[in-house]
Amino acid sequence: MLGAAMSWIETYRGTVYRWEVDNVDHFTVAYYFARFEDATAALLETVGLGRVSLAAAGQVAAVVESRVRYLKELRVADILHMRSGVIEADLRGLALGHELYDSGSGALCTTVEERVVLADAKTRAHLPMDAGVREAARARVVSWPREPNPASARSAPEGATGFIDTARDAIKPWEVDAVGFAAPTAYIHRFSAANGHLLAGFGMTPAYMRQQQRGLSTFEFRLSFPGALRAGDFARVQSALVHIGNSSMRIFHRMTDGRTNALVATLEQSGVHLDMAARRPIPLPDDLRARAKSLLVDGSGPGR
Repeated sequence: MLGAAMSWIETYRGTVYRWEVDNVDHFTVAYYFARFEDATAALLETVGLGRVSLAAAGQVAAVVESRVRYLKELRVADILHMRSGVIEADLRGLALGHELYDSGSGALCTTVEERVVLADAKTRAHLPMDAGVREAARARVVSWPREPNPASARSAPEGATGFIDTARDAIKPWEVDAVGFAAPTAYIHRFSAANGHLLAGFGMTPAYMRQQQRGLSTFEFRLSFPGALRAGDFARVQSALVHIGNSSMRIFHRMTDGRTNALVATLEQSGVHLDMAARRPIPLPDDLRARAKSLLVDGSGPGR
């Protein structure tokens, strides 16, 4: 096995384009996921799971879980690169790690830990990871901090109480990947849109954010993809507020297939009420916090 320090490989290098920033004037989270997708594909190519070999076998390598920690914001024209490695490999799949750096300053901006499984390209049924792939992946193992996970004690909210409809539309043909399934960005764009509807429910409306120069800045994502959508499928998002603090908040989103009601994706998103001029968290006004507390759902576990 290669030494951990030598196993990292560069998997992406680029920039933040002007059209990729959001209303908070920093890199839009959906476009982070486009970069993560590139990095994952580049790393999988090195262990025998490249696009051509997968297509020949009628298989896909699907990300089913992802934890993203946003440590430092990126803004328009910032330059960035990623390095990637394997955290572990077994019959069930691969755990991959990505580190995203600001190439100008050298600062670590984002970390990503994701679980990738092998699946049938038509049915999405999970398949065992081939022994040859596992061996090649273990040669790419890197040292990855397995931090204590306070979220493991939290359970996802059950039932529909406290959830509101926050997004509803159809997957567009240009939003699918090379094998015809909705790409990660398709899900993230809809979850981001859903935020606006949920935040407005306690007064963080677009008008409030424009007038007060406030926004929502995300510091953590916990994603799961129990299903998948194709072009033309209807996506429905329902969302609930599960924690409110001094400046912090946590939101839970569920995306379902609008025709079958099957669960296809969930996102637990943690963020802060941001002062856009100072670029730092700021306490929620008392009236907004009181209204937000009235919307909290039960059973979300301990919050930050």
